[in-house]
Amino acid sequence: MQSKLKIGFIGGGNMAVALIGGLLQGDVPAKHIHVVDVSQAMLTRLETEFGVSTSLSIDHHLQQMDVVILAVKPQQLRDVVGALSAHIKHQLLISIAAGIRVTDISRWLNSYGKIVRVMPNTPALIGKGVTGLYALPGVSETEKQCADEILRAVGSTAWFEEERLIDVVTAISGSGPAYVFYFIEAMQQAAQELGLSAEQGKQFAVATFEGAAQLAMHSGDAVSILRERVTSKGGTTYAALSSMEADGVKSHIIRAIKVAASRAAELGEEFGQQN
Repeated sequence: MQSKLKIGFIGGGNMAVALIGGLLQGDVPAKHIHVVDVSQAMLTRLETEFGVSTSLSIDHHLQQMDVVILAVKPQQLRDVVGALSAHIKHQLLISIAAGIRVTDISRWLNSYGKIVRVMPNTPALIGKGVTGLYALPGVSETEKQCADEILRAVGSTAWFEEERLIDVVTAISGSGPAYVFYFIEAMQQAAQELGLSAEQGKQFAVATFEGAAQLAMHSGDAVSILRERVTSKGGTTYAALSSMEADGVKSHIIRAIKVAASRAAELGEEFGQQN
């Protein structure tokens, strides 16, 4: 299906770069991809790196697309949709904007029904992303399959029947890479304070995260069981985890993720109510 699609991007940032790279590695030819961005430097980079066509503003090129991907920040989406409205006839719209509800995008487009809201994450840049998707009832099964194939070009996907759960996905996996990097930073700092070099600290912290994540993915056991197997009572791991529990690390992480989910919902309220 991908090889036949013509795909337009509004916004040429990191997520657009990741998706374009993934699509080109699949079956989509560069001539079928068009990118709109206000930065000429960004467009020049995309033209040079990928060979796609570009323009500085939303224009007639998007009328020829089968799919238009809205890859802009939430605060920019209302203006983008306003400029896009004259060029939308039949295209499937895919929105990556955090927090913005598809019902609001539909309202801005006079009840347009072919809209899918997605939340990928930055590991998509290396083909290791994970994306949550939600579609309006007006999106056909074929169109849902199309959206799924596009996002699977950069990782795995999961569909949700309730849009509010995309805010949860945003808090878990959309923001999640930053939590992992934050923890890696802490491990690196501890390693240096205990005598390892910065390079050694990074090597061991990153390799440990990668290995543990792969073990969690491929093991049939619950993560809690895997944790228990590393934690001998009275040993080093037990001492570290006991310290974390005493400091409320787990409860603070859970609270932080809930705050992120609330903020995603707030973004929908903040920017979605614009007329």
